[in-house]
Amino acid sequence: MKKVCIFSAQYLPTVGGVERYTYNIAKQLQKKGIDVTIVTSRISKLKEFEIENGIKIYRLPCYNLMNGRFPTVKFNGEYRKLMRMLKKQKYDLVITNTRFYIHSLVGVTFGRKYAKRNIVIEHGTSHMSVHNAILDKMERIFEHGITWLVKRQCNEFYGVSQACLEWLGHFHINGISTLYNAVDMDDINNLLNRKDDMRDKYSIPENAIVIAYTGRLIEEKGVLQLQSAFQNIQKCFPNSYLIMAGDGVLYQRLKESNTKNMILMGRVTFEEVVSLLKVSDIFCLPSVSEGMPTSVMEAIACHNFVITTERGGAKEIIVDDSYGIILENNKKDLVEKALLRSMENRKYRISATEKSYERLIKGFTWEKVADKIEHEFL
Repeated sequence: MKKVCIFSAQYLPTVGGVERYTYNIAKQLQKKGIDVTIVTSRISKLKEFEIENGIKIYRLPCYNLMNGRFPTVKFNGEYRKLMRMLKKQKYDLVITNTRFYIHSLVGVTFGRKYAKRNIVIEHGTSHMSVHNAILDKMERIFEHGITWLVKRQCNEFYGVSQACLEWLGHFHINGISTLYNAVDMDDINNLLNRKDDMRDKYSIPENAIVIAYTGRLIEEKGVLQLQSAFQNIQKCFPNSYLIMAGDGVLYQRLKESNTKNMILMGRVTFEEVVSLLKVSDIFCLPSVSEGMPTSVMEAIACHNFVITTERGGAKEIIVDDSYGIILENNKKDLVEKALLRSMENRKYRISATEKSYERLIKGFTWEKVADKIEHEFL
């Protein structure tokens, strides 16, 4: 039996694109009869080792920095015990998701010594930012430094989109090809067929236009611009709603804005995300940095019109305006203009939704990604 080990600094139940990517890759490889292990961070009171649906999960001890956004490995006795357990295995492939965590360096170092093949998958298209000039400069220095160390341990880099491959060039890395982010259409369709109605839950009229956002409530995602643009939108569309699913440092600030018809769901499950996207008309992600955003793909799979920025791989699905709206940046005026355009023209919105859906199901499924991993690496 072929054996694959995936290092991912963050993993479920934390909600995010890398977490969903890791889960879905693992699940699809397991369906092919491949033994899969996930090595992640123990950022909550979860077990250091367990088996979920046949997938072995090791959680390395860590410092929970930046409210969980940057888990940093603790090289203590618990770490050494778990690594001894891993070293007893003989892996055909080690995959490390992202390259800028200490966890990533652990992954590529392990892969070089204990696997036949060792690769890194890039998920980003820009530097991380905390919107502080001094801290951001320190982050860039750190990221370039740790990337240099990662390159010394691994020479095979891939991206979840073409945009990610281009970003690797910033670090003088020649990415080889894409291992696209994708969606599980069976899971989503099963959830869409459930008899639940979020409009009833939140008393939203049937004729109201619902705008959705799913993801972390942090500045990089453009949620403040979205909230501000929505306030202006209501002057023209008083019967519109904005529903945000997710948690983060901006949750309280958004709540205190007392924006009419804005609903904050807080941290949600995947099932709740699909329930929201089932009733929403427009999905808006005005982010400053994305790889191939899972949230956009899930929104398209649930027949939402998408508005997002050009910073990332979404433009590889939304190739022109006939598929959705790609913003040059996430300034409030541009977000507002895009929302108005899609809300005023229902025929355009429906046509674009259908086109983006067809493009998604033809080229962005986990079966295709797992097939590529099996045929090229195992």
